[in-house]
Amino acid sequence: MIPQEYIQEVVRRNDIEELVGQYVQLRRRGRTLVGLCPFHNEKSPSFTVYPDTQSFYCFGCGAGGDAITFVRKINNLSYVESVKQLASRAGMPMPEEDDKEGRARSRLLEINRCAARYFYEQLNQRTPEAAAARRYWKEKRGLSDGAIRRFGLGYAPDDFSGLLHYLRQRGFREEELENSGLVKRSQKGNLYDIFRHRVMVPIIDVRGNIIAFGGRVLDDSKPKYINSPETMVYKKSRTLFALNVAKKSTSKRFILCEGYMDVISMHEAGFDTAVCACGTALTAEQVKLLSEYAEETVLCYDSDEAGQKATERSLHLFENSPVKVTVLSIPGAKDPDEFIRTYGRDRFEMILNGTSNPTEFELGKAKKKYDLRTDDGRLEYIREAIGILAGSGVSPTARDVYAGRIAGETGVAKQAVLSQLEGALRGAARRARRQEQRDLAAQGNGAGIRVPYDRGGDRALAPAKASRQLVAALLQDPDQIPYVRSRLDLETIPEPEIRAAVEAIYTCADQRQPVNATSLQSLLPDEKAYSLVMMVQAQNSGQTLVRQDIDMYLDRLRRGTPKSSQAAKTDDDGFRRLFASIAQDKHAGAAEES
Repeated sequence: MIPQEYIQEVVRRNDIEELVGQYVQLRRRGRTLVGLCPFHNEKSPSFTVYPDTQSFYCFGCGAGGDAITFVRKINNLSYVESVKQLASRAGMPMPEEDDKEGRARSRLLEINRCAARYFYEQLNQRTPEAAAARRYWKEKRGLSDGAIRRFGLGYAPDDFSGLLHYLRQRGFREEELENSGLVKRSQKGNLYDIFRHRVMVPIIDVRGNIIAFGGRVLDDSKPKYINSPETMVYKKSRTLFALNVAKKSTSKRFILCEGYMDVISMHEAGFDTAVCACGTALTAEQVKLLSEYAEETVLCYDSDEAGQKATERSLHLFENSPVKVTVLSIPGAKDPDEFIRTYGRDRFEMILNGTSNPTEFELGKAKKKYDLRTDDGRLEYIREAIGILAGSGVSPTARDVYAGRIAGETGVAKQAVLSQLEGALRGAARRARRQEQRDLAAQGNGAGIRVPYDRGGDRALAPAKASRQLVAALLQDPDQIPYVRSRLDLETIPEPEIRAAVEAIYTCADQRQPVNATSLQSLLPDEKAYSLVMMVQAQNSGQTLVRQDIDMYLDRLRRGTPKSSQAAKTDDDGFRRLFASIAQDKHAGAAEES
């Protein structure tokens, strides 16, 4: 374990404002800084940095924590790896440690490396199955031996235990193999290989580690693809296939494709900045990762309906990215691989250089939906086109140019189009203001509290709010911990996550640790509990909570406890007083009804 004192010093030497500012464009708002969240797609900033507490919190997605948390999330690292990175940044040598998680990650990476070697060796065996796999790569996909070596492509034989036996021989334990996602346990309890009779594609992260695999059948049988599950080294939402190769290119124009095979074919044709998302759809984390290397991204998805929908989704994710985004139309082919094999790389480069911007793409798609020879078709097209031009990211100049084009296409006066566009922009502004008001309301002290009815429902709402505020007060003034500890019954706290947070705060005091986001991160393994603590701290930023506030919260928790629960914890005299109060409440209720 890394000593807590060392971790606190690492965080102290890495100023949160400076650190986050390397990834997020921040602007000052009073004592805090705000910007667009790097962990989810948003149009208005809800990501806030608090220099006073050296923490951050996003009111949009709930991400929050200290410098370690930020580095961990932004770079998809383990806790220990994040500490090491920050220590290196601060010029601090790491102490000797027993890093259990780090060793487990290293073993998993070693398993993947051995598996990749096995698949590559199997591809080059003198068997009919291996020969068929080589024909698939070389003849069907048109790949050279150099491309096969560069991407580490291989073959998984039609064998339930080939890889399993190979890895066992190299000393890997069954538990490690199960955690790798390369083998499964049958209902009878036996382990078996997941990938069988498939050509194999290793997935490599930006640091050059093999973290997962994709396997494809050699024919059209189903399922066509099988991919590794997520593991402690592989998070598909934060991984881009072939980025480890593309980042070495001198070009800053990246090509975002739909699948592994498209990417490999593109690289073989000389387009060495091709990458693709790992998973079913592009994510905000992948866009953020791409923006670290690319200045321009060309969306190069399949021409079918699914590909066009994927293009639309991806365009929205790039709206707040510094990366310029364009869209490639692929005429006469379903995907880039097919186009290059049919028409050649030079022809592909020509259409690549003629890519359209997002507005062009959206307007072109809208125009195809309507018959402009009819009045209804023209009106519907104008309506949809106005909605596109009123969206964010379209400059006033572009709106004027496209309004003229729409007028020419439909025979409607340009001024009429501009007038309708102005109305749409005013409506969008009103909706944005209303949404901002709703967002601000959702950031209040009662935000996110959901107390089950079996715990008192709405009657428990006030105690839940009070307990959250109590946590905020203790974070602000840890000297109040003994006072609260002597007066608070933990069982009166309705939310288990907040109860765990209070217990963690007590532990900080007992261990003489600072009561801050860094200490609580190690004491609250439940991410939900930690996120709640960060939220209540953020909600009370700039507010001073004093002893009088604490007394009010404690009183509300006591009064919110069901009297049946109080009875179990009182002596005889207390029980008689409690019984009398229950009778009094009952009498008062009957009087009100009459």
